[in-house]
Amino acid sequence: QLQASGGGLVQPGGSLRLSCTASGGTFGTYGWFRQAPGKEREFVAAIRRGDGKTNYSDSVKGRFTITRSRAENSVTLQMNSLKPEDTAVYYCAADSRTWILSNMPQKNAYDYWGQGTQVTVSS
Repeated sequence: QLQASGGGLVQPGGSLRLSCTASGGTFGTYGWFRQAPGKEREFVAAIRRGDGKTNYSDSVKGRFTITRSRAENSVTLQMNSLKPEDTAVYYCAADSRTWILSNMPQKNAYDYWGQGTQVTVSS
């Protein structure tokens, strides 16, 4: 129900845009998480479909921007000023509920997950 795309290889300081399209339902909250090799899956950013309220992890705040298209039932993660430590598999997630901001970073707040897309930041 969630299809992510847009990953790839980029040099440090570069940009990438990830997209996630949802099908089969309308979701209240969308999120992006990432998982680097040997590490836990961690929260990146989230957005509420209705009012567009957002939440970001401290590690990406000011560099990444999450937006949503209600008409297209999709969410985009614009990633700028990428660093090698941003290298990971990125997963989009969605839930039918409209979460308060403090719940957005919790993995168990999302019932639906995409397949993941690899982002590699390297020179």
